[in-house]
Amino acid sequence: MIDYQYLKPKSLEEALSLLESYGERAMLIAGGTDVMVGIRNGKFAPEALISLRGLEDLAYIEKDNDAYRIGALTTHRMLETHPLIRSELSALYDGASQVGSVQIRNVATVGGNICNAAPSADTAGPLLALDAVAVLKGPRGERNVPLSEFFTGPSQTVKELDEVLVEFRVPAVMGEYGSAYHKHSRRKAMDLPILGVAVSLKVTDGKIEDARIALSVAAPTPIRAKRAEDFLTGKMVSEDVLEEAGKIAGEEASPRDSLRGKAWYRREMIETFVPRMAQKALERLKNR
Repeated sequence: MIDYQYLKPKSLEEALSLLESYGERAMLIAGGTDVMVGIRNGKFAPEALISLRGLEDLAYIEKDNDAYRIGALTTHRMLETHPLIRSELSALYDGASQVGSVQIRNVATVGGNICNAAPSADTAGPLLALDAVAVLKGPRGERNVPLSEFFTGPSQTVKELDEVLVEFRVPAVMGEYGSAYHKHSRRKAMDLPILGVAVSLKVTDGKIEDARIALSVAAPTPIRAKRAEDFLTGKMVSEDVLEEAGKIAGEEASPRDSLRGKAWYRREMIETFVPRMAQKALERLKNR
């Protein structure tokens, strides 16, 4: 029998106080689509579950002069249906809309997806390619962590036990980029990706001014393909240039063999989908 206390604070301050009181004996839960499965499978055995479901003010999508602001309790369905996300942060729309089923997307939160820190998280690659920053709050105040520094290993992050992830901030300038994400899996629904590829590009008169390439299920954590990004920056767009970037990204990855795919296959798919997602990002720029 699974036995734990279920606590539902009414404010962030109350949640932080409970975290301080319970320490390692407690776990945070938002949508619960990952945590409850882990408890049922014996992966987690907390004495207390601290639910964030009552903190409705952490579910929002906003934009100001500096950034797009996405509350940690924003559901994947909210991301999927928000016109701002679909038109200006398209890679995030791609990722959120491919998580599980509609029923799951209605409850699963973007903060939970990132804090679960699975290498296969469908929103991790898009947020990395969009230069997102994670905002953490705790007893020592607020700190901003670039998502590229957030993951430390499979299911591991820099978030301290007494901290809560409250928001993601995507620089407003990323709205000038075209972006796209591909989830490569064996079937179209209810499956984890074999590989995830996200690309964002800023292009002027056919010249790539800036590039972001993020890969998931290609290393122990979601990663940026920095060498491929540097290669693209300053180049004129061409099929050969994009294909070479794909090859470089494949070389940067460190995938492993798993039941869902071999390492060599993942590398080949990186080489294939980096140029495809770059082309898709370019098409979205043209169609604005």
